Amino acid sequence: MDYNPMPTILPAENFDVEADAGALRAAMKGFGTDEKAIIDILTARSNGQRQKIKEHFLREYGRDLIDDLKSELEGRFEGVIVGLMLRPVEYLCKQLHKAMEGAGTNESTLVEILCTNSNDEMAEIVSCYENMYDRPLVEHMCSETSGHFRRLLTLIVTGVRDPPGTVDAEKAKELAQALYNAGEAKLGTDEEVFNRILSHSSFAQLRLIFDEYKQLSGQTIEQAIKHEMSGVLHDAMMAIVECVQSPPTFFATRLFKAMDGIGTDDTTLIRIIVSRSEIDLGNIKQEFERLYDRTLYSAVKSETSGDYKRALCALLGGC
Repeated sequence: MDYNPMPTILPAENFDVEADAGALRAAMKGFGTDEKAIIDILTARSNGQRQKIKEHFLREYGRDLIDDLKSELEGRFEGVIVGLMLRPVEYLCKQLHKAMEGAGTNESTLVEILCTNSNDEMAEIVSCYENMYDRPLVEHMCSETSGHFRRLLTLIVTGVRDPPGTVDAEKAKELAQALYNAGEAKLGTDEEVFNRILSHSSFAQLRLIFDEYKQLSGQTIEQAIKHEMSGVLHDAMMAIVECVQSPPTFFATRLFKAMDGIGTDDTTLIRIIVSRSEIDLGNIKQEFERLYDRTLYSAVKSETSGDYKRALCALLGGC
């Protein structure tokens, strides 16, 4: 599904880096912290503008803005604000590292980040990750995952996907047949065939393949994956399928799950709102309301509180 990305955060007009840096210094200097000033400035600037503020802050005051923010803020509110101050690729790398460090691995975060990015975006993530952690992303990921799931993520991280827009109608029919032969048409499943096709084909080509698959089998590719796969491999393949069809729907669904039931998955909530705010958070808001008959703004407002709530709601740009 093609869509026109609608960010909720755009570069501020009449941007004054000196005034913003001064206001942030004043908000954190002396006794107490002016959280409202921090929210008002940082949630109303683009990431590029925030980087300029950070550079000016260091030149003017000899202080690291992120370190100052960390020392003044805490908890989930700190997570939002520090996330905004990192370059987008640094933020995603930090989230990947957090998902893999220590005991256990958060496969859901790996799926969300790795299965939804283009080759160019993956190349940037791979380069940044090694610079930040002095360890190749694929090596760290392989030490934390296993089996066909590891193989699929390795293919994605190493950038084997065809360039955007690469389409071949005849090949789509062949690959749809290959998927059918590897799954529904046989006893057991050849996961390697699914891995190869879902990791190599461009998203535009995958749309054609999925259409051909339905013509061939009478089932959608989602139904086939549900029948043939399980666990994290199922989740990864479904993430690819959903992002081929509609990235906003994929992220809207994840946001709903993060807030559904008892408790809130604040890490996922923060990550999606921060990382998509300059990409397609406007589209995600529309899809959330279409799917769940309530605004994303109202859902976030009811699940959060205090400065944390104010920061997230500011990024959402109101109802």
